[in-house]
Amino acid sequence: MATRTACQVFRRRFSSASAALRPSTAEIRSRRNAVFSREQERQRALYPRIEKIEVSLRGPGLDGTLLIMNKGMSTPLSCARHLTEYHMNNSALALVDGELWPLHQPLTDSCTLTLLMFNDSDPTLLNEAYWRSCSALLGQVLETAFKDDYTVELLSTPEVPVTSGAFCCDVVLDPQLDSWTPSPESLRSLTRGAQQLIHQNLAWEPLEVAPSVALEVFSHSRCKQEEVEQKASDSPKGTVMLYRCGDHVLLSGGPLVARTGLCSQYEVTAMHSLGQGPWGHHRRTQGLSLPLQLQAHHTVWRRLRERAEKLVEAGAKQESTPPPSPDSAQ
Repeated sequence: MATRTACQVFRRRFSSASAALRPSTAEIRSRRNAVFSREQERQRALYPRIEKIEVSLRGPGLDGTLLIMNKGMSTPLSCARHLTEYHMNNSALALVDGELWPLHQPLTDSCTLTLLMFNDSDPTLLNEAYWRSCSALLGQVLETAFKDDYTVELLSTPEVPVTSGAFCCDVVLDPQLDSWTPSPESLRSLTRGAQQLIHQNLAWEPLEVAPSVALEVFSHSRCKQEEVEQKASDSPKGTVMLYRCGDHVLLSGGPLVARTGLCSQYEVTAMHSLGQGPWGHHRRTQGLSLPLQLQAHHTVWRRLRERAEKLVEAGAKQESTPPPSPDSAQ
């Protein structure tokens, strides 16, 4: 309750600022970056002295390996760099004392560490993070896909299982575009935008922050401010998780994989109208992707794409049968 009350106070403060003339998308991104960088530097300054921690590795061929790392500075990726190029290039997420941990998030205590890869025997948790990351990438593309004259409001990303057949990103476009229906060429243009970000191999930088910081980051979005309030209220620690990819700052409901370059095949497949909602004309943009370590034959990819074009009902019970695997290509 205290967290929700504090959020409401900060939301009223920053909403008054956003009531003024809305700055351009580039200006908003610049301001969000500035707040993110300021808070990142503040958190790094909490560890002025170098203290050592012990990191005990788990996994095939790694059991019993002990690394001496720097508290508050070293990350799971830092640990992977002390192993092999294979571990460094293929690790996407980590387990720290059994808790999912972003690869770029500093380690703050001695711990056990397991590096997660897509070819693990049970990649369920990693698959969920990958689907979430693909949605984040799609949101980043959508935010800059239109002329600066048009506003783009990214809504809370629906959590859908991989078995739904498509990842999703809900969005409200400028009212001037309410009657617009995306053409196949429009979807291909969004796909090209995503592939450019994948080619840049950008890191998803995590930053756990207090609600007041997140509200300042999203001071020009009442929708995001309400999402911050809700996530902070649901969090046991009363904090929220931000990520930065390039110059795009986003709010995430769970861990993301290490970098955009871990995505391989990626395609935006559909944009469905969800009708009028509290923020305007809600749309659900959907896509399909496979990670770098997995590839699908073009025949299988076509079948997966056809399925990914169908509207995903977020929150509805999904089929238990997974999509066809690359092994079924023949």
